[in-house]
Amino acid sequence: MDMFSLRGKVAVISGGAGLYGRQMVKALAMAGARVYMASRNTEKNQEVADELCSEGYDVKVAYLDLGDEESILALRDGIYAKEGKVDILVNNSVLRTMKQGYNDTKENFEKSLSINATGLFLITRAFGDEMCKAGKGSIINIGSYMGMLGPDYSLYEGTNMNQNGAPPDYFFNKGGMTNYTRYIASHYGKFGIRCNVLELGGFYDGSQHPLFVERYNKSTCLGRMANEKDIMGSIIFLASDASEYITGAVIPVDGGYTAK
Repeated sequence: MDMFSLRGKVAVISGGAGLYGRQMVKALAMAGARVYMASRNTEKNQEVADELCSEGYDVKVAYLDLGDEESILALRDGIYAKEGKVDILVNNSVLRTMKQGYNDTKENFEKSLSINATGLFLITRAFGDEMCKAGKGSIINIGSYMGMLGPDYSLYEGTNMNQNGAPPDYFFNKGGMTNYTRYIASHYGKFGIRCNVLELGGFYDGSQHPLFVERYNKSTCLGRMANEKDIMGSIIFLASDASEYITGAVIPVDGGYTAK
């Protein structure tokens, strides 16, 4: 079971305070990694880090603005100065700008791209190039089933959800992330760097309309939405040496939503 251990490893995760991010941070820390949570909202991240540190885990907070390449490079250089390495990069942050759906503005679409597409490219390159010097590393992209499928509007009928159409930028960015994962796996593979993407399903947070929840549950093979532990095992596996011959993989973690 030592293959699954992350003892002595350094992990960086963008974001980390959200419903999925929180459990990813905890999973990495539980497996033994020192985890850096990086985002603009350091106050929210610090709350999560303090809670996990009180449980005996090694979690730290750093500032990151994915819309600013200098911020990305400063994050990388700061962590390498302290740790001398980064073994794991989890690209988890996402900025949801198109709250008005399909008819939202050009400016909001471009703002989304600047963070969710350009930012993804820049942080992956910044850390990936440094990982090459060590000859080993795992990059994990956090995607969505929306990067594999189009929207199913029948889920939303009779609710107030996506009245103006599902946000197109999210589908665009997550679809791009899926194939960018294959690109990075190919580009860095000869240096011993792996890159995989987890395509996550819907998370039940208690606020969704009951009709939506009922329909979504029926659309999965397991009959439910994701909970606060469902992603933890997948993250540990891809971050650890247990998956050292897996790269370029597109892995749905969605209760079978994309299988039906």
